[in-house]
Amino acid sequence: MPTLEEEIRRLMTEGTAGLHAAPDLMGRVVRSTRERRRRIRIAAAAASVAASVVATPAVAFFTVGTTPTAVERSTFTTAPEPPAIDDTPSMPSAPPSLGDLGDGREFGRMKVGYLPDGLEWSGRSADWGDTYHVSYVYRGDDKGSYRVVITVYEGSAVEEVERRIAAYRDEADGEAVTVGGRSGYLVVQHVGEDGMKGTPTLFLRTSDSQWAEIGFSPVYAEEYSGTEAVDAELLRIGRGLTSTM
Repeated sequence: MPTLEEEIRRLMTEGTAGLHAAPDLMGRVVRSTRERRRRIRIAAAAASVAASVVATPAVAFFTVGTTPTAVERSTFTTAPEPPAIDDTPSMPSAPPSLGDLGDGREFGRMKVGYLPDGLEWSGRSADWGDTYHVSYVYRGDDKGSYRVVITVYEGSAVEEVERRIAAYRDEADGEAVTVGGRSGYLVVQHVGEDGMKGTPTLFLRTSDSQWAEIGFSPVYAEEYSGTEAVDAELLRIGRGLTSTM
């Protein structure tokens, strides 16, 4: 008498007798499994490459196969990063000074005959070659401040001064003056759009190839009673200038 297990086996055999499996079914199952695994590896490799491209600006070339050869193995070629660029603007070096000027009444090719009461050379000067200047202060003024500054222009720098004066004339800003028989121009420069007071200035032609620019600081100009008083003092300094060219 057949056992229960034998009876179940018989019934299963009879029930599946009409079913026929394809001869290559096992191979297709194995190949399908391998194909899925290959696709998973390709997707993972692609994701890895995409991440590397996002992370760094590199160009990547790769090939992936089921059984990669030495040539087919994943290869990455990364372009070298460009050298760092220093875009910090270089600071201009300070111009040389005119040296020890004593009382500051003679510098370069210019002599100063008159200065307002209480003013003395600040001890500072700058020399750009065809342009140079000195400043004057009250004793005890903060370092770097000025009350009066005199700038001298020579050679090719004279053309720049003449262009500036011509621009003021075109704008009807300032007025032409004569100082001791020499031509000059009075104007207030650098007036701020926010209402900041400008710099009262006298340009004076001191020789055929030399101009002087005398400027009052806005703070110093406030010590005078008004524009006429400031202009009179500028003209007085101008009359006392003598070119030594």
